Formats: sequence, structure tokens, C-alpha cells
Amino acid sequence: MRLPRRPPDGHLLALDLVGALLIAAVYAGFARMSGSGAQPAFTGPAWAGVLVAATVGLPVAFRRRWPVPAATAALAGAVVATLLDITHEPFIAVGLTLYLVALAEPPRRSVPLLAAALAISAAAVLTGEAVVTPAETWRGAAGVAVIVWLVAGGGWAAGFAVRMRRAGEADRAARRTERAIVDERLRIARELHDIVSHSLSLIAVKAGVAGHVAQHRPEEALEALSVIERTSRAAMTEMRRTLGVLRADTADTADTTHAADAPLGPAPGIDDLPLLAEQAQRAGVTVDMTVRLPDGGLPAGLALAVHRIVQESLTNVVKHAAPARCRVAVEADPREVRIDVTDDGGRGGGRGFHGGHGLVGMRERVTMYGGTFNAGPRPEGGFAVSARLPQDATRRTA
Repeated sequence: MRLPRRPPDGHLLALDLVGALLIAAVYAGFARMSGSGAQPAFTGPAWAGVLVAATVGLPVAFRRRWPVPAATAALAGAVVATLLDITHEPFIAVGLTLYLVALAEPPRRSVPLLAAALAISAAAVLTGEAVVTPAETWRGAAGVAVIVWLVAGGGWAAGFAVRMRRAGEADRAARRTERAIVDERLRIARELHDIVSHSLSLIAVKAGVAGHVAQHRPEEALEALSVIERTSRAAMTEMRRTLGVLRADTADTADTTHAADAPLGPAPGIDDLPLLAEQAQRAGVTVDMTVRLPDGGLPAGLALAVHRIVQESLTNVVKHAAPARCRVAVEADPREVRIDVTDDGGRGGGRGFHGGHGLVGMRERVTMYGGTFNAGPRPEGGFAVSARLPQDATRRTA
């Protein structure tokens, strides 16, 4: 997997440049050192020593932009320095460049390069230390090669570990983004369902009434058409407002005309519950509503959840039981908000359990607040919806 390459920070490039110059200067100093019994001296011209030192050190300055060429150049310089008796340190520049190779390149490219670097460096150390100018026994040269392997392989391993950590972070971020998108889709679906379902249920009931009494009781048909008109206009207004908010959240700065034209306003809450009861009564459902809240009311998000639960519950009564009697009770204390909606089942005295999107949406809303939700037929007939939403002080993670 190729990770998106991060643009290097200026201070990191500056540190690399300082490190490259320092390594080159150290190698230039090695080229001028006199020999000893343990380390033969470089006997070539001074310019050759400076050139080898630059080949070893300067690639470190470019390792973030071109990691593979930088590692190749540093390895070549270190090998030449070893064969010319300049090297007095275990391939530090190679380890630094291999770190960026493992960090920036996928394993299918970085692993072969690591293997080649280990093989070439070991061959160079064994040849230089034990063959060209023997300063070590074969056992001693092998020990030096192991140290070089530890430095070069350690640099690669550190880079690979950082790469895996970043890949894990990117995967978790992608999962969080995907989850946020799914949650937002569910939220939009719940809002649109609550708006459309409630209004269309009322419209459908009134349209049926108008069609049934149009010939014999035209005044009732006109009243039903008036309810349909008011309900449809209210639904269009709320739909336009909801879409306007969504558009405002996603529109870029170059296209905000439609978002600005949307009729925005406060989200529905507890104060709008009587309007829900009035709309249900127009559809033939007699609503007895009781609302008891502490001073100061409820937070806006919690009030919206209560409104939507009551709205969907009344919508189900209108769709499945009208004409019927319904009782709505909303009570709150410092610990939780209690919502109970019951109906008598209408003329039939009962109705089946309907597990549609409305009940799913209510359950999702309650779960989002860490509450409990129950819905089902009543033994004495009718249907009951019960929800408990913890207040902020006692809210738990669902």
C-alpha cells in the first residue's frame, strides 16, 4: 500500500542538510587521518577523499524527496570509502537513508533494496577489512559487518514501523469518516422520514375523507381540502428549511445563493407539540397531551428528539388507528425525559405491530441518547410507545 507522501517540513529539510554536511565533513576528516595498526590510512589524492565524503554524506540532505536514489548514492559512497580505507563508522548515512526508503516506499520496493544494501555492505566490509588491506581477521571483519547490518537494518526497521503506524492511523481515520457519513445519512433519512411521513399521512387521511363525502357533504370536503393545503404548505416549508441547512453545510463559498434563500428557523421542539396534536385531531385522532418539564426546558437536541418521537407516534396512530383516542405524556426530571404515547386502537380496538422505518428511526434516536425504547400492542387494545432519554448529567454511551 502506498501512503500519501507528506510534504516535508522546512525544519526537517534543514536538519537533514545539517546532518549531511556534518557526515561529509567527518568523512573528509577520515580521509586525512594517518593510519594505525588497527585502521590503514587513505593514500589517495585529497580531492578523491572529498569526493567520496560528499558521496556518502550529501545524499542525506535529499532523502525525503528522493529516498531510493539517496540510499543508493549513500551506499555506493560508503562502499567506496570502505574499500579505500576511509570508513571509520558503521554506515550511518546508509541507515538514515534506508529509514526514509522504508517510510516512503511500499515493502515490495523497500525490502529488495534493504536486502541488496545488506549484501553489498557485508561484501564491502569483508573485502576491505580482510582482503584489500587486511586490518582484521575474517572473524573480526564479520563482526564489523554485523554492526553495519544492525545500523542499516535498524534504520529500515524504524522507518517501516513508522509507516505501519501511519497506515493504521490512516485506516482508522478512513473508518471514522465512513462511519460519520453513514451516521449523517441515517440522520438525514430520519429527519426527512419524520417530515414527509407525518404530513403525508395526514394528507392521505383527509384526501380519503374528501373523496368519501365530496358529493353528499361538500362542506366537509372543502374543510378536508383546506387541511390538506395547510399541511402540504407546512411540510414544504419544513422540507425546504431542512434541505437549506444541509445545503449550507455542504455548499462551498462560491455557491451559497440557494442556501441563503432557504427559510431557516429554529428546529422544532417542545413548544411545537400542541401543533402536532392539532394536526392529528384534524385527521380524526383525539389527543390528550400532558407536558411537564423542569424550569429552563430541555436542551435543543433533546427537545428535537422528543418532538420527533411524539410526531412519529402520532403519525402511526393516524395511519393505523384513526379515528381513535390517543394519550401523550412527556415528563422530565433532572435524570431523564419520559415519553409515553398510547392509543385505544380506534374502531377496531387494536392494531398489529408495524415495524416500519418510523419505529426504527425512533429507536435510533433513543439509542443515540443512550436511552431505552419499547413499542408494541397493548393487552387491552391499541398500541403503546415508551421512550426514556437520559438527561446530560446521567447520559451514558449507547
